[in-house]
Amino acid sequence: MNSVPYSLYYRFGHCSMGGLMLAEADGHLHAILLGDDKASLLADLQQRFPNATLHEGDESMDLALQTALAYVDQPRGAFPLSKPLRLRGTALQCEVWHALSEVPAGSTISYAELARRIGRPRAVRAVAAACAANPLAIAVPCHRVLRSDGDISGYRWGVERKRQLLAREQELAAVIA
Repeated sequence: MNSVPYSLYYRFGHCSMGGLMLAEADGHLHAILLGDDKASLLADLQQRFPNATLHEGDESMDLALQTALAYVDQPRGAFPLSKPLRLRGTALQCEVWHALSEVPAGSTISYAELARRIGRPRAVRAVAAACAANPLAIAVPCHRVLRSDGDISGYRWGVERKRQLLAREQELAAVIA
């Protein structure tokens, strides 16, 4: 993790699942957070990036924000990147997040299978913890990870949001097929 102070610019918007906050620096997306209101999302952002000085972004961030907001309602295919992602985490977290990015919309994977895919079959709990630490909701689709029995388990941004995201992806995948 970065311990050098830096600036992070955020933009907040509303989507069908509540609030969405996007944060960037140096032309990279650092965070996409889902939540109920701007204040709680700002607190989450500061907690995730304790060395960052947060600044409200300007209209130059609107394309990225609108892209993320639209994707929540119409999650077709891979997340459409308007800017490259900046993954900040441990080596294991980054491995998990990269593997998650390969799980197609409308599909799911178990925590155990995800652990096997990264070559760490005994690291199921660490994989679950990496999913919980994901700062890039929807872009790194941790909502596509289920328990081995197929049930929905925890989700950093709420189980109901996870349920809705999965349902939308599966509906769109069925229409496309």
